[in-house]
Amino acid sequence: MPILHWLTREEDTRATRRVPYRLLQEEPSLSYGDPDFPNMLIQGDNLEALKALLPFYAGQVKCIYIDPPYNTRSAFQHYDDNLEHTQWLAMMWPRLELLRDLLAEDGSIWVSIDDNEAHYLKVIMDEVFGRKNFVANVVWQKRTSPEARLQLGAAHDHVLVFAKVSRLVALNKLPVPEEQLSNYKNPDNDPKGLWASTDFTAQGWRPNQMYKIYTPGGAIYEPPEGRCWGTIEPEFRRLSSEGRMWFGRDGKARPRVKTYLSEVEGVSAWTWWTNKEVGHNQESKKEINALFGASNAFGTPKPERILHRILEIATNPGDLVLDSFLGSGTTAAVAHKMGRRYIGIEMGDHAVTHCAPRLNKVIEGEQGGISQSVGWKGGGGFRFYRLGPPVFDEDGHVRGDIRFPTLAAHVWFSETNAPWKGKGRSPFLGLHEGRAYALLYNGILGDRRPDGGNVLTRATLDIIRDAVARKAPSFAGPLTIYGEQSRLGPTTLAREDITFKQTPYDVKARR
Repeated sequence: MPILHWLTREEDTRATRRVPYRLLQEEPSLSYGDPDFPNMLIQGDNLEALKALLPFYAGQVKCIYIDPPYNTRSAFQHYDDNLEHTQWLAMMWPRLELLRDLLAEDGSIWVSIDDNEAHYLKVIMDEVFGRKNFVANVVWQKRTSPEARLQLGAAHDHVLVFAKVSRLVALNKLPVPEEQLSNYKNPDNDPKGLWASTDFTAQGWRPNQMYKIYTPGGAIYEPPEGRCWGTIEPEFRRLSSEGRMWFGRDGKARPRVKTYLSEVEGVSAWTWWTNKEVGHNQESKKEINALFGASNAFGTPKPERILHRILEIATNPGDLVLDSFLGSGTTAAVAHKMGRRYIGIEMGDHAVTHCAPRLNKVIEGEQGGISQSVGWKGGGGFRFYRLGPPVFDEDGHVRGDIRFPTLAAHVWFSETNAPWKGKGRSPFLGLHEGRAYALLYNGILGDRRPDGGNVLTRATLDIIRDAVARKAPSFAGPLTIYGEQSRLGPTTLAREDITFKQTPYDVKARR
């Protein structure tokens, strides 16, 4: 597969290895609403924030939407969109790698971009996600009229769509549009309700689909030249007996087949999204001005309707959505109103001045954007986080002041490449692919003495074995244990099929 080369490619494609794992520290004064909701708003560099999320959310995100800087050689109030092409590629590559790792196997990523970088972005996403996992290039009509100052003004943006694993992704159909609903009528008072009719012919010539049809009104039809009937004759007779064929009010018209509105699951989306369907730049400006006032608005927001369309296609209620270029908070606001869980990451001050206040308004029941169309009345909550210190020191070893749940998540992730879902109430972390994992650290057993709960002894091993047995009574496989010391000798460890790793020295940050 062809790949894209740029000046700093070798360094940039290894950049994620140098990104430190950082703690996520909640800022309670900026959190809002019901604390039981898992939604997150993170202020900080999105590269480091994405790395911090890996031990907890790797492979868990159903839909990623990002609206990165377009590299249009112009400056905006809230971020610098004037990067050299090489710098832009250097920024995007490691972030795409981490986003891929966070994406669920049946998830998809949607990236807004314009013509300045769209075609380069497609090439590097082919490499990061795999060309076979490319889904579509959606074209969004973002304007309502041409720009008078340009001879050939841009009317569209792109939204590049990739799957984590294309064969596993099942995108949802859209509700039947209002203008199509008018096609459904019931002129014959069919007890099955409203219906629309479609042509009962097919292109080509098939011998078993070339029969004569006698209508209830006495007319006789054969397939038109170059076409055949839509089904074989026995199937036609079944449809007729079920009242699914339409021959006009007089029973003499060419046959058509009924489709009942009650049986329509929806319509498949296509890649041309008009401003009438999903909004436009002027609409998004009005939305943001209504929220913050014209003097404090965000420069380049997206209309809520386009995010509604994306999440409607790519997610279901309760799914996790991630936006690591959150901007003014549109993705989080729409996800909240649609009943999706979400994580939003924004580096700038407008994480505080725009994103958090916007979500506060959503929780309070604001009625802008898509609120009325989805019946939004308010509720829910989010937690606000900032990036804390690194989990690992300069030598790659865990810092001594890290709490048990944080270290447990990193130990589990480094061993299994999967997020940890434990609560931090037991040294037993879980089972993965036939192996059990445990961590003796930071007084998890309530004993911080050198010969107590952080040391592997016969007593602490019994506690771990009991915890494993409660989870998996028949388990008799290998066990990896992290702890400060082991009082069990190599012979005992080998006989018990135990691999012992010492903290903090054997706890490594995943590269």
